[in-house]
Amino acid sequence: MDVPKLLEAASLLVPEEIATENDITVNDVWDYLTHDEWEVALGLLEELGDVDPFPLSFWDAVATAAEQMRVEKSAVWCHWRGYETRHGIIRADLSLRPASESRRQTPFSGAGVLRPMWNIGNRTPTGEPTLNIAALWVEFTPFLGPGERSPVRLAPLDPSQWQHLQPGQVIAMHEDQTVAGTAVVLEVLPPAPTPTE
Repeated sequence: MDVPKLLEAASLLVPEEIATENDITVNDVWDYLTHDEWEVALGLLEELGDVDPFPLSFWDAVATAAEQMRVEKSAVWCHWRGYETRHGIIRADLSLRPASESRRQTPFSGAGVLRPMWNIGNRTPTGEPTLNIAALWVEFTPFLGPGERSPVRLAPLDPSQWQHLQPGQVIAMHEDQTVAGTAVVLEVLPPAPTPTE
């Protein structure tokens, strides 16, 4: 399917009454699509996707369109949102330890590249702490460095191990045996309901 058809398909999944804080609606998307301004339409669809939970087919269509347009960051973000649609959303406020107190000496990309280990309270059968892996997406900034703080989204390797998390819970990030940062869980949302046909 070509880019305009993918974006049109995604647009058809957006209810007309949905609007962003800036009053962007699906009608704005259609306006840009009729003028072949696909990248603008793509960006507006991403914004509308933050207003209300949309089905996986929405994120798949938008991600494929972004890939075909070679808008890499948008494609990665839309795949991330598709993952959250299937497995749920975990948001936290992450504070990294300063460079003088941790292994990390440089900033890392916030676009879901880093997959650190997390102490989320799980234990081995003998009672030892066990670490769980989750990719990390930093919100509102492209990089996060030692000593910095930002809201983040987590995509667990095994979502079933994370179901006990609650807002306010403190979890620890590890890149090795030492604690690289701590995060306060802000939000835990279940997977989006699957539409029945």
